[in-house]
Amino acid sequence: MAKYKSESALQTEKIGNILAKSIPYGSVIAMFGDLGAGKTAFTRGFAKGMGINCDVSSPTFALVNEYRGEKKTLYHFDMYRISGWDDLYSTGYFDYLDEGASLIIEWSENIEAILPEDCIRVEITKTENTDERIIDIIGAELIENPCN
Repeated sequence: MAKYKSESALQTEKIGNILAKSIPYGSVIAMFGDLGAGKTAFTRGFAKGMGINCDVSSPTFALVNEYRGEKKTLYHFDMYRISGWDDLYSTGYFDYLDEGASLIIEWSENIEAILPEDCIRVEITKTENTDERIIDIIGAELIENPCN
């Protein structure tokens, strides 16, 4: 497990950006963290790290957003309102897994039992400082130190 301290949303994006460059395309990233922890900021940086330049927003109501670059696709899930198998199937989650694209999943707590064993876990924790976050990454090593 690697632990990073982010002191701003921009640093959180930078950590996401470096993770995207450090792992194989087609990986599943399971994100854990409270409301407002910075999961969408992390995803914004991750998309940029994949070479995808687009507006990244939380898919809270859409359940999944699709971001396409020239050669890569990222599916961004929000599992906040998923409370059972029927809800999960309605998102198309299993079909997206089979596509070979990268998936990043907010609120993975709600589907933890069916996450792929080899998924990369990103746990974002708020601290007493309003802008500071502790980001734990399990299952991947970053190719560079994001704190530089």
